[in-house]
Amino acid sequence: MRGALGGPRLLLRRLREVMAEPVNAQARLDKIVILIAQNMVAEVCSVYVLRADQRLELYATEGLKREAVHLTMMRAGEGLVGLIAESAEPLALSDAQAHPAFSYKPETGEEIYHSFLGVPILRGGNTLGVLVVQNRARRAYSEEEVEALQTTAMLLAEMIASGQLQAFAVSGADIALRRPLSLRGAPISDGVGLGHVVLHEPRVVVKQLVAEDAQAELRRLESGIQAMRDQIDDLIERGDHIGAGEHREVLETVRMFAHDRGWLRRLREAVQTGLTAEAAVERVQNDARAKLQRQTDPYLRERLHDLDDLANRLLHQLTGQGSYADRETMPDNAILVARTMGPAALLEYDRGRLRGLVLEDGGPSSHVAIIARALGIACVGEVANVTDLVEQGDAIIIDGGAGEVQVRPQPDVESAYAEKARLRARRQEQYHNLRDTPAVTRDGVAISLHMNAGLLIDMQHMAETGAASIGLFRTELQFMIASRFPRMIEQYALYKAVLDASLGKPVTFRTLDIGSDKVLPYMAKLEEENPALGWRAIRIGLDRPALLRLQLRAMLRAGGGRDLRIMFPMVATAAEFDAAKQLVEREIAHLRRHHYDLPTKLELGVMVEVPSLLWQLDEICERADFLSVGSNDLMQYVYAIDRDNKRVSNRFDVLSAPALRVLRAIADKADATGTALTLCGEMGGKPIEALALIALGFRGLSMSPSSVGPVKAMILAAPLGETRAFLAARLDEHDGAHSLREDLRAFAEARGIPL
Repeated sequence: MRGALGGPRLLLRRLREVMAEPVNAQARLDKIVILIAQNMVAEVCSVYVLRADQRLELYATEGLKREAVHLTMMRAGEGLVGLIAESAEPLALSDAQAHPAFSYKPETGEEIYHSFLGVPILRGGNTLGVLVVQNRARRAYSEEEVEALQTTAMLLAEMIASGQLQAFAVSGADIALRRPLSLRGAPISDGVGLGHVVLHEPRVVVKQLVAEDAQAELRRLESGIQAMRDQIDDLIERGDHIGAGEHREVLETVRMFAHDRGWLRRLREAVQTGLTAEAAVERVQNDARAKLQRQTDPYLRERLHDLDDLANRLLHQLTGQGSYADRETMPDNAILVARTMGPAALLEYDRGRLRGLVLEDGGPSSHVAIIARALGIACVGEVANVTDLVEQGDAIIIDGGAGEVQVRPQPDVESAYAEKARLRARRQEQYHNLRDTPAVTRDGVAISLHMNAGLLIDMQHMAETGAASIGLFRTELQFMIASRFPRMIEQYALYKAVLDASLGKPVTFRTLDIGSDKVLPYMAKLEEENPALGWRAIRIGLDRPALLRLQLRAMLRAGGGRDLRIMFPMVATAAEFDAAKQLVEREIAHLRRHHYDLPTKLELGVMVEVPSLLWQLDEICERADFLSVGSNDLMQYVYAIDRDNKRVSNRFDVLSAPALRVLRAIADKADATGTALTLCGEMGGKPIEALALIALGFRGLSMSPSSVGPVKAMILAAPLGETRAFLAARLDEHDGAHSLREDLRAFAEARGIPL
C-alpha cells in the first residue's frame, strides 16, 4: 500500500496490542490515533464520535490542537466530517478546502492541511463516528488506503460499542449508540413490560478481527461459503421451514445472493487486508447496510433483509454459534426482539420469563401475534429496523396497547411506564373481580363471552376469566409446533385433556386450518400464485380425507360420554359442509362398530369467512347447528386486502359501513332462522368493535383471555337498545366512505361506556 509503513496488517496487530494495554479509554484512543497517523504517513489522524444529540464530538487527535478535543463539535451533515456521518460513505479529497461542504474550525488549526480522507465508523450499518486522516501536501489517497482506514474503523466501532468512551462524554451528552430511543409500531397485544433485550437471533460477536495467516483465513472463508450454500440447497430440496419466514421463495433469493460475484469479491478483498473471515463478513455487511438503510426504494430496502440473512448464515457457519437465543440463560424479565418469527418459535420460550415481544415484521393479524395475545404477552409489531437499534441486554420498555417501545429509557421515562404498569395491574384486578358477574347490558340483555385457545396451557384462563366456553380451539397449533405429523393417539390425548380442563363448559374444536401462511414444518409448501385463496383448511381436508378423518376420529373419541362441538373453517359452499358431515357420520359408524363411547350431544358448525357463504346463508343455517364468523379472513376477502400486507392493510376499517352491513346481514339471518351465532375473530376482543357487534345483533363473542375483562366492563355499561338505534341510523344514512369508529367512540364517551 503506497505511503503506509508496514501496511494494514501491521497496523491492525499494533492496534490489537494497544487495545489490550491496561490504560484508560482516553489514553488508549490517543495511542490509536498516533499509530494510525504513523502507518498512513499522515500528519493528522482524528476520531469524531456521534453523540445522542446527533452532534459529532472530537474525541482524539494527532496533529490538530489537543485543546480542541471534547470541545470541537459539528452537526451531522455539517462540514466534511458531518457529510461522511450522514452519508455513511468514505470521502477522499486532494484539496479539502475547495469542497463546498468544507467547514473550518479555527480552534483545531487544520487550515494548513489540504488532503483529507475520512471514513464512517459503522456497526450494524449505523454510524457511530468518523475516522479522519489529513496531509499538508495535496495527494490522492489510493483505494488500498481507503480500505485500510475502513478496516481500522471496525476496531474503533467495537471500542465505542463496548461503552468505554461513555465515561468521557460531557454530562448529558451520551454517545449515539447508547442514546435513548422512542420507537413506534403497531399495537398487537396489550400490556406494559419492563425488562432487557433478548435477541431471538443473536448477533455473532466477532472477537478476533486481525488474522494471523491471511491465506488460512481465505481458506476458512471459502469453506464457510460452501457449507452455507450446501445448507441452503438442502433446505430448499427438503422443503423444510425451520424458522419463520424460511419459505422457499425466501431461500431461493438468499441462494442467489450466496452466488453473487460482487459480494464474494468484496469478502475476499476484506480478508486480504488482514481481517479474519468473520471480521470480513461483518465489514462487508456493515457497508451494505449503511447504503441500503438510506435507500427510499422499498424493493432495495427489502434486499437488506436478504443480505442480513446471508451474512448471519455465513457468520454462524464460521463461528459454529447457534442461530437462536439460548432459552436456558434467558433473564427473568426478557423482552424478546425479532425481525420475524413463527408461532412455534415463540412457544419454545419460557413464558414465565417473558415480559414482551417486539417484531420488526408481523402485524396485528399475524399468527405469532395471535399466539402472543393468547399467552398474555405484551407485543408491538412493525417496528422499523428495531433489530439493528438494540443490543443484547439493553434496558427496554414495551407498551403493547399504545404500540410504543422505549430503548435505553431515561429514569423519568422508566418511572412513568412503571406507574402505568401498576395502574394496569390494578385495572386487571378490577376485571378479575368481574369474573363471576354475568355479562348483561345496562338494559338487561345477556351476552355470552367465550375464549379462544389453541394449547393446553390456555385452559387455565377459563377459571381466571369466567368465560362461558371455549368458543374457538385452534387445533392447528399442535401441528405447527410438532416436528412430525401428530398421530391419532396424540391428537386424542390433547383433545381429551382440553375437555377435561374445560370445567364442564363447552369446547368448540375447529378442524385443521393450515395452508396459506400456516405451513407445517414437515410438509412441503405448495407454490401458489395466491396462497390465501388457495389450497387450505377444509379444502385440504376434503381433498385428503384420511387426514381429516383421523382428526375427526380423535375428536369423537375424546368427546365420548359428553357434549362435543366441531367447526369447519373456510367453507365456501353448502356442498362442502355436506361432504364434511358425511366424513363425520362415517367416523361415528366406525367408532360404533368398535364399541367406543360416542358424544352424548354432537353439534357441527361452520365458520363464516368466505364471502360466497353470504349468498348461501339460508342453506347453511338449515344444515349447520351453529355459525361462527371468522372476521379476520372474512374482512380481508370482502375488501380483497391481505391483512398482513402493510401497504394495503390500513385501507379499510372493520367499523366502516360496508363491513358492518355484512355482519348485520349474518346476524339477521341467524336470528331469523334460530341458528346459534358467535364471532371468533380479533374484532370481538376489542371493546369498541364489540360494542358495534352486540348492537348488530351478535349475542356471543369469542376472544383472547386478556380481552374478556375489558369487553365485559363495556357490556355492563352499555345501553344496548340506544346503541342499536344509534348504529342502525348511522348505517342507513352513511355513504360508506368513512369509518364509524369516531362516531361510536363519541357515543360511548358521552354515556360513560369504557372503551
